[in-house]
Amino acid sequence: MPKMKSVKSATKRFKVGKNKIKRGQTFRSHILTKKPAKRLRKLRKGAYVHSTNIKAVEKMLVI
Repeated sequence: MPKMKSVKSATKRFKVGKNKIKRGQTFRSHILTKKPAKRLRKLRKGAYVHSTNIKAVEKMLVI
């Protein structure tokens, strides 16, 4: 049986931590001039994948 291939876009978006999957924040790519500086500072920090989506992400990453 052939090897399972991971979804390449998912490998670029998610990083697997010790026991959680990290992801970047949304709303950070364009139209940044109208967003307050406080909001942009909070968006710099990464986040973790929600528990309801972990199975789908793991399937894409072939973990």
